Amino acid sequence: MKKQYWFLLSLLTISMIGINYSCNNTSGENTEDTTEKSAVPVISFSITSTLPHDTSYFTEGLEFYDSTLLESTGLNGQSRLVQYNPKTGKVLKQIKLDSNYFGEGITVLHDTLYQLTYQQNVVFVYDVKTFKKLGQLPFKGEGWGLTNDGKNIIASNGSSSLYYYQPGTFKLLKQVNVTENGNPVPNVNELEYVDGYVYANQWQYNDIIKIDASNGNVVGKMNFDDLVGKVRSDNHSEYFNGIAYNRSTKKFYVTGKLWPQIYEIQF
Repeated sequence: MKKQYWFLLSLLTISMIGINYSCNNTSGENTEDTTEKSAVPVISFSITSTLPHDTSYFTEGLEFYDSTLLESTGLNGQSRLVQYNPKTGKVLKQIKLDSNYFGEGITVLHDTLYQLTYQQNVVFVYDVKTFKKLGQLPFKGEGWGLTNDGKNIIASNGSSSLYYYQPGTFKLLKQVNVTENGNPVPNVNELEYVDGYVYANQWQYNDIIKIDASNGNVVGKMNFDDLVGKVRSDNHSEYFNGIAYNRSTKKFYVTGKLWPQIYEIQF
């Protein structure tokens, strides 16, 4: 009877040890990975039209305004501000920047046009209807992309952040970090604000990312590898850069530095 008792007790002890081991096993036997992060949705698009683009334009800023395209171009000695007919490419008016300045992103707010410079710590201010220069404002650090949300000016400097400025003074109001699944997104460049989201080129990438302006989270991504590969088979063309939005037609316009075309696209 004692032998049977000890035998049953031994079995019960082994069973309890097994249960305890299973409950505390952290060796990865559970194949479900709860830490895996979801991929950012890919946004599909179609090219609806191809428009002419001057191959001398080293595109830094692109903006749709009053049925025309405004463009800011870069490179010292070649930087300019241009307004032209998007269908024909005919220049309506333009001004050339002093050779000391490298033009960057642009945006129009309340008929005032703001143009960043790359490393000259200056923002130029114009009357958008006449291109008359109204003055200039100080800007700390490098200037890359520029847009606005109807109230604030939003700028990029090639980092992983968006910077909000007060119009008229360019006083820094806040900084919003751009992240994809919690990770910083590098090389944020040319910007376009549309209905609560900032669409951004990434320098040296063939993507346009869709950023929730309220928190900096990337909520969508468009890849342009095929288009860029086709265009850049011509060695004259440079990086993919330039994004504008026509609110009347709800179409976007994209191009690149020294590209021969602008592409009208529908997301």
